[in-house]
Amino acid sequence: MKHIKNHHIFIALVLATAFLSCKSSKDNPTNKSLPNIVLINVDDLGWKDLGFMGSQYYETPNLDILANEGMVFYNAYAGATNCAPSRACMLSGLNTPRHGVYTVSPSDRGNSKTRKLIPIENTEHLNDTIYTLPKMLKSAGYITGSFGKWHVGNDPAIQGIDVNIGGSSKGNPGKGGYFSPYKIDHITNGPDGQYLTDRIANEAISFVEKYRDTTFFLYLPFYTVHTPIMGKEELIGRFKNKKRSDGQNRPDYAAMVASMDENVGKLLEEIKKNGLENNTLVIFTSDNGGIRAISEQNPLRAGKGSYYEGGIRVPLVIKWPGKVEPNSSSMSRVSNLDFYPTLQEIVKPAKRAQVLDGIDLNPILEAKTTTERDLFFHFPIYLQDYSKVHDQGSDPLFRTRPGSVIISGDWKLHEYFEDGRLELYDLKSDLGEKNNLAEQHPEKAQELLKNLKAWRTKNNAPVPTIKNPEYDAVFEQRIIQNVERK
Repeated sequence: MKHIKNHHIFIALVLATAFLSCKSSKDNPTNKSLPNIVLINVDDLGWKDLGFMGSQYYETPNLDILANEGMVFYNAYAGATNCAPSRACMLSGLNTPRHGVYTVSPSDRGNSKTRKLIPIENTEHLNDTIYTLPKMLKSAGYITGSFGKWHVGNDPAIQGIDVNIGGSSKGNPGKGGYFSPYKIDHITNGPDGQYLTDRIANEAISFVEKYRDTTFFLYLPFYTVHTPIMGKEELIGRFKNKKRSDGQNRPDYAAMVASMDENVGKLLEEIKKNGLENNTLVIFTSDNGGIRAISEQNPLRAGKGSYYEGGIRVPLVIKWPGKVEPNSSSMSRVSNLDFYPTLQEIVKPAKRAQVLDGIDLNPILEAKTTTERDLFFHFPIYLQDYSKVHDQGSDPLFRTRPGSVIISGDWKLHEYFEDGRLELYDLKSDLGEKNNLAEQHPEKAQELLKNLKAWRTKNNAPVPTIKNPEYDAVFEQRIIQNVERK
């Protein structure tokens, strides 16, 4: 009888354990076989603003280590050339014609007398109904956190974020805003003088500590290195005494880069300390090119706001222990549009996004294969100059005028809607886009133009055609001549 009683107790324990196990699984759908995901998105960081990308002036020891531990993409692109549209592309997986976010604020920027066309109206934010990357990850059981600049909507919670510190529709920290008391939303002030980059990273570290036993998505969109340029005084002093190099010469900007690097290092060390490193996928990138008047990206032409290479090429490192070979690199042309389909393939969510404009990068990550596909950019609006001397735009009045771009292999074609002008460049021999080959290679120009127009038709990309009644050609030429004489 004692044997039978013990047998019944054993069966009861087994059933209870099974019940608790089922209850736990139901209450917490986290799948620990899936990797934690950390996406670090620096604001306005140029392609060459890092040690591992060739800078001799900026110091990024922690990111240099990350580059050695993962795969560096030397031909990585943002989905667009300034903050809001690039982030909208990355977080939705959709190119600009699908969501309509083409720029920050109005689309008719610059002097009206110098604009030949009425630009397409801009959409300020992603529609809240869009199935964003965080929403997709939540359906796979991820806890989602965002720490820093959101900029694609008013409320990150509606767009898939569980924990939000510092994120709203605001696109910069405000005048003097890098030191507490802060001027951004959804953050409490720290001690007077606390540095925002430090604070944002500390909040991200607290998120790791709290959710280390779950599966989490940590989005770290630093406000830095966006203007206003404000670094810590002790770091500015260090760079004042350092030799400048190739158009990179501002100690205050160098101090901002150094603080960002320091805090990335602290976050990655926290992940390692909690035993999470081997099951964490890390993506490090920038939302667009840097401002050329602040930091040049030679040999790339132009900077933020331009669809020349300096405006759209960005640094990119992906680290995933056991999946991505350390100290590896890729020359494939990839885009921040590719993050969504890549992560969706990894996590296999309960609900998948049905339409995405990027590609799955896993074959490149796992086998170091290369991929060939065309990249498309659409900008049917105007963006005025930052600095007429430094911007290197197609003219001194605008960083870019309405147009589209296609990159196909090493060939790149710009089409401008005002006058149908074409610019054709061979990026393999002319990375700086100095020699327009449209007349020397008319067949190639027309081939790419045909493909570009077909892409616009397929994606319902709007093209401005209405002439601006305020345009004054004489006024425009007088302004351009005055600039060129300076």
